[in-house]
Amino acid sequence: MFESNTKKVFSLLTVVGAFAFASVSHAAAWEPTKPVEFVIPAGTGGGADQMARLIQGIIVKHNLMKQSLIPVNKSGGAGAEGFLAVKEAKGDPHKIIITLSNLFTTPLATGVPFNWKDMTPVAMLALDQFVLWVNAESPHKTAKEYIAAAKAAAVDPKKRFKMGGTGSKQEDQIITVGLEKATGTKFTYLPFKGGGDVAVQLVGKHIDSTVNNPIEAVAQWRAGTLRPLCVFDDTRMPYKTKVTATMSWYDIPTCTESGVPTDYLMLRGIFMASGVTPEQTSFYVELFKKVRDTPEWKKFMEDGAFNTTFMAGKEYTSWVEKNEVLHRDLMKEAGFLAKP
Repeated sequence: MFESNTKKVFSLLTVVGAFAFASVSHAAAWEPTKPVEFVIPAGTGGGADQMARLIQGIIVKHNLMKQSLIPVNKSGGAGAEGFLAVKEAKGDPHKIIITLSNLFTTPLATGVPFNWKDMTPVAMLALDQFVLWVNAESPHKTAKEYIAAAKAAAVDPKKRFKMGGTGSKQEDQIITVGLEKATGTKFTYLPFKGGGDVAVQLVGKHIDSTVNNPIEAVAQWRAGTLRPLCVFDDTRMPYKTKVTATMSWYDIPTCTESGVPTDYLMLRGIFMASGVTPEQTSFYVELFKKVRDTPEWKKFMEDGAFNTTFMAGKEYTSWVEKNEVLHRDLMKEAGFLAKP
């Protein structure tokens, strides 16, 4: 009898102990204890800025995090200001950054003492497309027509077509150089602070074309002031819902289809400072998985014609490693590497 009661007590203690351990473990799961700074290494109105502010709104609306997420633009030095701020925040889990391909291009072009390895990869949220845009009143209806006209004008340097883009020696200019090499033409490249500024310049006819991301020019396309000519990818965008009265993203041909063999995709990803713990990184991975499951995010992906690839952990780190090499090669070919 005594032995039987002892076993029952022991079993009860075991159950209670296990429950208590689970409760403590659950309570000990890391989460932010103060507002989180969300660094945007780009200007206002561009793709990174729009995505970061959408994420903030989704987190608030769906109560996905107890603390506030505060977007802060740090665009100085082609985004170097933002990257260095995160590099200097070693061990601080309350600072995250949304990255685009200037993660690679900025240190390569400027020599600023920064490398993506100075941060902790969290997750790839999506890949962003690039589209060749002209003003809706342009006489050029196809990419082939536009490039032919640009090539003819380029004979006289003073008459070269003006290509607007975000920053210097970054994605937009890399694509422009790739376009020049693939087609044998020349553009006058004009850098602006962000994708929003670039779209405004094209609407105002101060430039002849841009290679803006879809989300950066969709409002102007829908309003009838800009026209897309081709997408810089090897397949068409999959979204078939009409954006204008007559066209969807899917209706835009690839540049290769249009006789302009150039393609490029851009990262939209999240990093943290170095020296953070796996538990802290995991919190943000799970947070962004929840963000991606919301209807607002899915609508944003379709509206902006994003490639919805998601990666985290070793897969994401491996992708970043490979793309660092790719960008080094592209920038070396374009002559954009900083001199030692």
